[in-house]
Amino acid sequence: MTPKPLPVRSRPALCSVALLWLASAAVLAAAEARYAPGWADAAPKRVLKHADTREDALAKAVAGLQPGDQLVIAAGTYLLGRRWDITVSGTAEAPIWIMAEEGAKVVLTRADADQNVVNIGPTTAVHHLCVRGVEITGGSHGMRLGQCSEVWIDQCHIHHTGQVCLSANSANSDHLFLTRNHLHDGGGHGEGMYLGANQGEFIMSESVIARNHIHDCKGSQGDGIEVKQGSWGNLIAENDVHDTQYPCITVYGTAGKPVNIIERNLCRRSEDSAMQVQGEAIVRNNVLIGGRGTGFNSTDHQGKTVNLQVIHNTIINTGDAFKAGSWNAREGMVLANNVLYSKEKSAINFPGGREGVVITGNVVFGDSPRQGTFPGSGLGDFAGLSWDGETHDAKPTAAAPFDHADPKYPVETDFSGAKRSGPTSGALGR
Repeated sequence: MTPKPLPVRSRPALCSVALLWLASAAVLAAAEARYAPGWADAAPKRVLKHADTREDALAKAVAGLQPGDQLVIAAGTYLLGRRWDITVSGTAEAPIWIMAEEGAKVVLTRADADQNVVNIGPTTAVHHLCVRGVEITGGSHGMRLGQCSEVWIDQCHIHHTGQVCLSANSANSDHLFLTRNHLHDGGGHGEGMYLGANQGEFIMSESVIARNHIHDCKGSQGDGIEVKQGSWGNLIAENDVHDTQYPCITVYGTAGKPVNIIERNLCRRSEDSAMQVQGEAIVRNNVLIGGRGTGFNSTDHQGKTVNLQVIHNTIINTGDAFKAGSWNAREGMVLANNVLYSKEKSAINFPGGREGVVITGNVVFGDSPRQGTFPGSGLGDFAGLSWDGETHDAKPTAAAPFDHADPKYPVETDFSGAKRSGPTSGALGR
């Protein structure tokens, strides 16, 4: 995928976390180009305005949209009484846009949790559609994506729902773009995003989940972002996920399909692991802090752990920093150029063995194998990190002993998007 830049009008104000990731306007533009669909710059053919807040009036207006239409929604609270299914589609040359008026607070809600607030493509395939800038609260799922391809959900605020905030687990989906959304306080299982279905029943592929802020995912489970078994070829990047019950980010395997890429995410303060990845992925340039269980965990789950590269991450944890129970004698396992610090347990823990694992260029604090590791000094090696993730500036100090990265496993840029200038292990260069 080579998506075009996002329109200038849609650039959000940057929070402090985003400033850590994106050090310049040039880096911001590059990130936007990577995370938007190829039709992002398509101009609307017709602009329609909607301000009728009567029950289900908005649903009727959306049902009448044609390719090339842009529906601009005025400020207000729009109550949905009946089930709302969006089934309209555009084209690459004439997508459909459903968006809040600039600066307007547009709230979509239901009076009960008997239905989801918004369903897109539940029975009819939907494509080339963008929903931007609306707030969704109440209902069961806040937004549920079904038979969707080339659907862009951007800058939406989804919160305090009866179940998961945003899901794509009821049909196969591909080329979703889930960007710059703010998700929190879902009910039921409590996930922020639930993508794909158990045992690969439904699969999400070749999609982008980027620059979302997801937090306070509790409930009975409460992953921040969960990508299920069999979903493949996805990019999960630059998300800020914190204060979750289950891992901030959980990704299963791809069942032999192209790997998922998980990069430049900030994950902290999980009641479980900060990140859990089964396999068939490249995990790079992430900062993971303060998982009550582990910083990074990997084990068989609905499939075997194979072809997993964990490269140039910074993982800081009171318990185990890195734990891999199913890496022994598995194909394609790499642990390279990471900074792995544990306050009380192991920096690297292979409870099931580590035969055949490539271990190189890692800087460690805490118990670990001697192979492929070099000693670090503690949290004083960073500009501003705490074991609990309250502070999370992972940039190394000038004196940090991190110059041990193995050039066989390069990552050209770092967590902030800056080009690496030397062999520095961890998520951030000097």
